[in-house]
Amino acid sequence: MAKMIFSGVEEEVVTREEFPLEKARQVLKNETVAVLGYGVQGPAQAMNMRDNGINVIVGVGDKNKYPDWAKAEKDGWVPGKTLFSVEEACEKGTIIQYLMSDAAQKLLWNTVKPYLTKGKALYFSHGFSIVYKDQTGVIPPADIDVIMVAPKGSGTSVRANFLDGSGINSSFAVEQDATGKALDRTLALGIAVGSGYLFRTTFKHEVYSDLTGERGVLMGALAGIMEAQYATLRSHGHSPSESFNETVEELTQSLIRLVGANGMDWMYANCSTTAQRGALDWRHEFRKATEPVFERLYKSVESGEETRIVLEANSKPDYQIGLNRELKEMRESDLWTAGAMVRSLRPENQKKGN
Repeated sequence: MAKMIFSGVEEEVVTREEFPLEKARQVLKNETVAVLGYGVQGPAQAMNMRDNGINVIVGVGDKNKYPDWAKAEKDGWVPGKTLFSVEEACEKGTIIQYLMSDAAQKLLWNTVKPYLTKGKALYFSHGFSIVYKDQTGVIPPADIDVIMVAPKGSGTSVRANFLDGSGINSSFAVEQDATGKALDRTLALGIAVGSGYLFRTTFKHEVYSDLTGERGVLMGALAGIMEAQYATLRSHGHSPSESFNETVEELTQSLIRLVGANGMDWMYANCSTTAQRGALDWRHEFRKATEPVFERLYKSVESGEETRIVLEANSKPDYQIGLNRELKEMRESDLWTAGAMVRSLRPENQKKGN
């Protein structure tokens, strides 16, 4: 395992050169990997493993109730051969990839647990159920391995990166090593699902950073800051298109790509001197204004309050109705209706329409 220095801190990182696919295949040659759930991460990880020559099966709920069954069939999983009910998949699998939603993991735990017999491995891509076991009730038997590979991207990105050969960065952790081979199983699965680099973490650190990131910069803060700037511009007489272009379009179509390529300083260096000076000054104001919010957010994650909210909300029978209502409100807001029009005028979308 390679040692790399990040900002003066030594971390453990595994590469595909160090742990090649052939080694992963060797480690997993006698395993049957049962992927439970075919929603967000399940399809990508399952198909990547299948393409990499791993023995994979998929477990989905009642085909008459869950559209995921038809989705799995469409992706080439064959009922009775590689596509089974959750119970059948658990029985056949030696490694159980628990890739259902966090709320579903809680609801189905009593169904899955009896099949976790000695020597099997229980695999997660998120530390939620294990770290907040007091709320989820997910407490694995002591005689199985409990492991995690958490790709740093959506299932769509995991699959797309695999297909273009680039791979995706992932975190990995071993929570419980009952067999003595938990680490090898973890790294082999990490390579098999399409990871480029694997960074060591813990279940606790993964879930704390993940929940904070999703609610913060990655989604919650991003949406909130965009809404605030757009509303400010509109209130001062700027048109919808101008407000959207200065809030979203320039960020997503230009600046964030520069950041992704070479970092924030490189993006600054490739902008006008007027933009540089203003951004360098005002970033401190935004940092000071938001640091207390991030601290409150982290404490809410750490205390389990965010978990309580998620499990309570997602367990309601009308959750999907409420979610669709909130997303509809966002979609039909002034900001994002303007955005839909601006996006339609991008050159690449104009070509599609011709």
